[in-house]
Amino acid sequence: QVQLVESGGGLVQSGGSLRLSCAASGSISSPNTVAVGWYRQTPGAQRELVAAITRGGRTTYADSVKGRFTISRDSAKNTMYLQMNSLKPEDTAVYYCNLKREHGPVERVFERDYWGQGTQVTVSS
Repeated sequence: QVQLVESGGGLVQSGGSLRLSCAASGSISSPNTVAVGWYRQTPGAQRELVAAITRGGRTTYADSVKGRFTISRDSAKNTMYLQMNSLKPEDTAVYYCNLKREHGPVERVFERDYWGQGTQVTVSS
């Protein structure tokens, strides 16, 4: 079991910056951790990937945030971050951190998602 606790959300004006943090109760860089990332969701919409770091260290970003958002992690602190710059009103959403971890024996390995409770980000125009 892994617990994830987010912080750093809030209200900011268009063009401003926020940094989200997600503290994990266990290692975020263990060998069975597939990826860590950030997702966001608006009312009535599906949760969408914002940014992620894979086990191999590769980063991926949604097209809408490329060049503005940066995902990072501090393995010593078991914490991941999302630095959000040049925020736009369309970035308004609840942001969730996510950790994907493999479980089970090699011949029957399965992947499980762990989620934080979500933090509201509101960007005013």
